[in-house]
Amino acid sequence: MAVDRTPVLKRCRSLGMEPMYLGIDKKSNRRPNRSNRKQSEYGLQLREKQKAKFIYGVLEKPFRNLYAKAEQQKGLTGPNLMTLLELRLDNIIFRLGFARTRREARQIVDHKHVLVNGKCVNIPSYSVKPGDKIEIREKSKSLQRYKDIMAATEGVLVPGWLTADRDNLAGEVVEKPSREQIDVPVNETLIVELYSK
Repeated sequence: MAVDRTPVLKRCRSLGMEPMYLGIDKKSNRRPNRSNRKQSEYGLQLREKQKAKFIYGVLEKPFRNLYAKAEQQKGLTGPNLMTLLELRLDNIIFRLGFARTRREARQIVDHKHVLVNGKCVNIPSYSVKPGDKIEIREKSKSLQRYKDIMAATEGVLVPGWLTADRDNLAGEVVEKPSREQIDVPVNETLIVELYSK
């Protein structure tokens, strides 16, 4: 399986974004080495796509597939794409506060710790639907790992389109998130422009 092993802070600097969007509260003291060269339109579009892929931990082929799926849905392609990215199982685990970062959420799903509607799901890209109940399986709830995670994510705000029961390590998807509810610094219009060339 392909994995992006780029150092996180270095990648954040190159994309000009804060590490907090990845759930990391480190600060990079070094400033990105910006030359006075004006970035081309294509460069800006590519950067937005790379930013979205990096934040959600999605590689090129799955990202392209999600884009194709977003195009087929009703409404605008850009917001549809952001909604599809947001409804991935690993992202939901991160949003519920059951993982410190999306990478950790991905690992939790991979290791079969997550139940969706009572069934074990170990596919991080699994698309969750409104009404689905997500929980950490009973055997894993007592692990020290989850006690540490819950302590670290104590003040994390759960988005309005999710409900979380932190005591039982469970949550539910209430509705599909609208673009206004997604606090990711990505300009999806540029991604649509890039793919529609």
